[in-house]
Amino acid sequence: MNDKTPLPTVSVIIVSWNARDYLKKCLKSLAGGMCSYPMEIIVVDNASSDGSAECVAAEFPHVRLIRNADNLGFAKANNIGVVASRGQYLAFINSDVEVLPDCLTRLVDYVEAHPEVGMAGPFIIGGDGRMQRSCRGFPGVWNMFCRALALDTLFRSVRLFSGYSMAYWSQDSLRPVDILSGCFWLVRRPALDRVGLLDEAFFIYGEDMDWCKRFWKHGWKVVFYPEAKAIHYGGASSSNAPVRFYIERQKADLQYWRKHHSPPAVAAYLLISCLHMALRLAGYACVMLLDPATQSGKYKMKRSWACLKWIVSGKAEHA
Repeated sequence: MNDKTPLPTVSVIIVSWNARDYLKKCLKSLAGGMCSYPMEIIVVDNASSDGSAECVAAEFPHVRLIRNADNLGFAKANNIGVVASRGQYLAFINSDVEVLPDCLTRLVDYVEAHPEVGMAGPFIIGGDGRMQRSCRGFPGVWNMFCRALALDTLFRSVRLFSGYSMAYWSQDSLRPVDILSGCFWLVRRPALDRVGLLDEAFFIYGEDMDWCKRFWKHGWKVVFYPEAKAIHYGGASSSNAPVRFYIERQKADLQYWRKHHSPPAVAAYLLISCLHMALRLAGYACVMLLDPATQSGKYKMKRSWACLKWIVSGKAEHA
């Protein structure tokens, strides 16, 4: 690249794996001057077999395309994009996200005006047009126990019981939060330089919890900014193998606990996870007895059983 090319203010980094149609929609939403700041777009393709990379090369020649020979995972692929980027702000956007007008401009404006903010995320709308929750509290023994017993569902408005899901909050107001969903982050480069790259030990899940935890530990605020909006269709990659990806999520959660919690807390988390899966398995079995034809019950039983078996078989100890 020509050294005289003006530096962009925003570097958009999109990691894609077999999500061509979503990726096209995402890139189209970033076209036509939708951001008032100079912007570069980098797509890191994780060895897609659905023609994603070829589509980008043919239809979006202004996009910098990086083709990985293998699926390197979400964190490592994003880090490759970071190394290639030049902007003062980095927008990490999932391939199944549609960026709405002024979203990036508003995020940059807000972070620029608040130097203590290292990461910000927009209001997320699901593919069904309804709000998609994108903020969570840091997981702890108590809120995981509440989640296992479904107390966070039964008493959604009570902060004591719904601290992890943050269901007590309508998620329509600006506020610092523990965790922002990794579907859309805007990160200040000096904050990234201090915090460090994404932990590549997290292959596909858990990197959002870990990175947000590290931002807070290094003194940077993580903020939900609802004046900026985007649509997240969800599951563009994980829908290809749902049960496998559900187990991967459990592995990533355990990885996070081992990194950020004490051994006794990790042991408690594993016991709570067993309780969680066993209760869900029993619940779905009851649903199946009442309505044997339901397909969702069969699928949920299958994934809960797979995760429970993974934990009790001892595989979790070696994950």
